[in-house]
Amino acid sequence: MARLTPIFFAAVIIGSQIGYVAVSRAQMPERRFFTVLAVEPRGGVNVTQEALPTEPLPPGPGYQIRQPDQTGRWEVSAYVWSPSQIVVNQGDEVTLEFVGINGASHPTELKGFGKAFTLKRGHAMRIDFKAEKPSVYPVICTTHQPSMRGEIVVLPRA
Repeated sequence: MARLTPIFFAAVIIGSQIGYVAVSRAQMPERRFFTVLAVEPRGGVNVTQEALPTEPLPPGPGYQIRQPDQTGRWEVSAYVWSPSQIVVNQGDEVTLEFVGINGASHPTELKGFGKAFTLKRGHAMRIDFKAEKPSVYPVICTTHQPSMRGEIVVLPRA
């Protein structure tokens, strides 16, 4: 049987401490900041290049098709949150800064966090919360459904 030297024991102790520090830091909650934009991506084309769709979009003001104008140009748009998904870890302190770019008004609800507000074009709204419980939490503009939905994903901390 080989004799274990003091150097071996020192290496084991130091290695275990380094590993402990790395695991502990990975499990520490973080301060997270996200900018979330209320935007309306839009695309348009002339009917001579692409025909106006005959099938309607899903109902609700979140999607819009503008009929061809006098030049034959038609447009389609949708209201969305950008980004539409935010992922954080349990215990993180989160700040979401919503900025109104398109659309006059967005009555918004962060389900599960008890947060509701109305975001207006040209304004910013800052929401702070602690991500306490792992789950998927909807972010909904109640005016521009069905497209203006997002989610906050809170992952369990390992």
